[in-house]
Amino acid sequence: MIRASAVALATLLASTSLTSVSMAQTPPSSPAPTSGGFATSDATDPYLWLEEVEGERAMEWVKAHNERTFAVLQGDPRYETLHQQALEIVQAQDRIPSPGFTHDGHIDNFWQDAQHVRGLWRRTTLDSYRTATPEWQTILDIDALAAAEGQNWVYKGSTCLQPEERYCLISLSNGGKDAVTLREFDTVERKFVDGGITLPESKGGASWIDKDTLLISRDFGPGTLTNSGYPMVVKRMKRGQTPDQAETLFTGQPTDVSVSGYTLRDADGVVKATLINRSVDFYSSETWRLGDDGALTQLQLPAKSDITGLVQGQLLVSLKQDWTAPSGQDFKTGDLIAWPLEAWLADPATPAQLVLRPTERQAIEGVNVTRNRLVVALYDNVRGSVRVYTPGQGEWSHTTLDLPQNVSVGVGSASEKDDKVFVSVTGYLNPSSLWLADAATGAVDQVKSMPAKFDAAGMTVDQHEARSADGTMIPYFVVHKADMPLDGSNPTLLYGYGGFESSLLPGYSATVGKLWLERGGVYVIANTRGGGEFGPRWHEAALQQNRQRAHEDFQAVALDLIARDITSQPKLGIMGGSQGGLFMGAMLTQRPDLINAAVIQVPLFDMLRFHKLLAGASWIGEYGDPDIPAQRAWIQQYSPYQNLRAGQPYPEVFIHTSTKDDRVHPGHARKAAARLEELGYPVLFYENVDGGHAAGANLRETARRLALEYTYLSRRLMDTPAQE
Repeated sequence: MIRASAVALATLLASTSLTSVSMAQTPPSSPAPTSGGFATSDATDPYLWLEEVEGERAMEWVKAHNERTFAVLQGDPRYETLHQQALEIVQAQDRIPSPGFTHDGHIDNFWQDAQHVRGLWRRTTLDSYRTATPEWQTILDIDALAAAEGQNWVYKGSTCLQPEERYCLISLSNGGKDAVTLREFDTVERKFVDGGITLPESKGGASWIDKDTLLISRDFGPGTLTNSGYPMVVKRMKRGQTPDQAETLFTGQPTDVSVSGYTLRDADGVVKATLINRSVDFYSSETWRLGDDGALTQLQLPAKSDITGLVQGQLLVSLKQDWTAPSGQDFKTGDLIAWPLEAWLADPATPAQLVLRPTERQAIEGVNVTRNRLVVALYDNVRGSVRVYTPGQGEWSHTTLDLPQNVSVGVGSASEKDDKVFVSVTGYLNPSSLWLADAATGAVDQVKSMPAKFDAAGMTVDQHEARSADGTMIPYFVVHKADMPLDGSNPTLLYGYGGFESSLLPGYSATVGKLWLERGGVYVIANTRGGGEFGPRWHEAALQQNRQRAHEDFQAVALDLIARDITSQPKLGIMGGSQGGLFMGAMLTQRPDLINAAVIQVPLFDMLRFHKLLAGASWIGEYGDPDIPAQRAWIQQYSPYQNLRAGQPYPEVFIHTSTKDDRVHPGHARKAAARLEELGYPVLFYENVDGGHAAGANLRETARRLALEYTYLSRRLMDTPAQE
């Protein structure tokens, strides 16, 4: 069975009541971006030195900019209050401890607070967890470990050997990087195993075959990483061997994203297949089965598909492309199908069963399996429900769990001992709650709920639609005070992401509520193409040469907000991170006339060099390849770094990144700020020296970043008069 680490955090998803749905008029098309010769080659880029992550000159530049930004934002009289509020929220003790079922039915949790900034891995019984004050037993204290070893350890999860789950590989990151050190830990003795397995820092992973055998994908030296910086080689390592001595099982190609190995196990922890995944690009992959004789056989699956679980001997696969199976059956993009595993491995022409086919406005947002059931989070127009499917000889029967309506739901950890599964339920204005469901009987019981973290009295949520440049209707949510005047005077923060099939599902954010909504701000979330809100096709509509569609979707939402007099240009700000940072850069360079603030978080920005920086090559499947002239041409049309130019109504922006981010290179953010300053624009720039891609190695740093962001937004949007 494929399952997350026993201490993986259950994702708390969310949604809201819909109080109105309306359509906007077609906005004018955004002006076509232009690009001169700036930074179109290494020779014309004066800021390549800022890509030297820890270079002396670059770090002096970072230090100077941090000092200036701190002086401006921390010097604002609102900063300290916002910081204290953020700190209180992120360090609060009354959060729901995210539960993870162990194989024997215990509950694991990873917990951070003011006393445990780096966190505790801890365990309790299910009965104790259901009480108001569970009795936790600490398995591993990361703060104590970091102090004892003098290291800046950030916990990145564990992989435990089933079924006993006594021995685990702990992933420890230096400062929050994606690259981790793996160390064998005994959960009974609660200490690292003397002379146990240790793998040095690298991107990649390891999976148990048995107590003395691992599948490992790591940096094994020159020629063993892909162009994206991820492992290209899978080895089988026996206890006592070094990685160099391990047997090579599979070698991919340098152009691949990565390769990895894992075991497919049943509910009793028995290995049913040993598999190797070759990610050819970000969305296309091959899966190979390792036979007992060491031979590799490629499974006959479509390139765009995911193995999502194994239940009662049925292998579950989600499809992200139309596909004709070897049996002759035709399936559609978005389908969830199943085969009897043993029969299918023996004969790939074995017919599959269609488990679920979402409609055009539906999307599968989560799948998990209990001992005997399949549990699916199914969304319809960005509103969630949970279905339970039972395998059968013909069609799989299903029931729907009796949960609150018009909400977002998250399928959390599931038990392999029985059919219990945790489900999270929440809304923009409704604090998260956690429910325990019995997938066999359909019984549901609320076991935890969050107290309100901000005053939502008098607030409401609307869902509107905006017409994009090509006529597509783009849904978006508006969270606001019900008595909000429709005169363009409302400080409004518009959030977007728009890529990698990542859905922006409504959720309760204590920090947004306390630091923004409660103070009179309006919060807007755009469900643009490029995301997964309506399944794989919604994502594919904005891939590669069609990327500009997602930018136009975001612009359409901004135009619609202004047309409805919810806000106006002086009161409208935008926020997004990573791919969302690229989103913000495109808005800044294409429609700066619509906004007065932009929080650009750990961004992609130089899209002509993204594939050469850290993990960037892995995203060619999303954006295209700048080394191919035809693709470079359409990437250059929107790449923010090349399209920054003088004489534009750019607002003062706030850009932040992390030195330790080994996924999106901090050079993107640094070069964006440097270029803006060269052109004469004011810029606020902050770089956290730790933190990784999440830009926060610990809770105190997270609170500081939040306070900086909302101080900046207050200055730009709350201090500025509305447009007449």
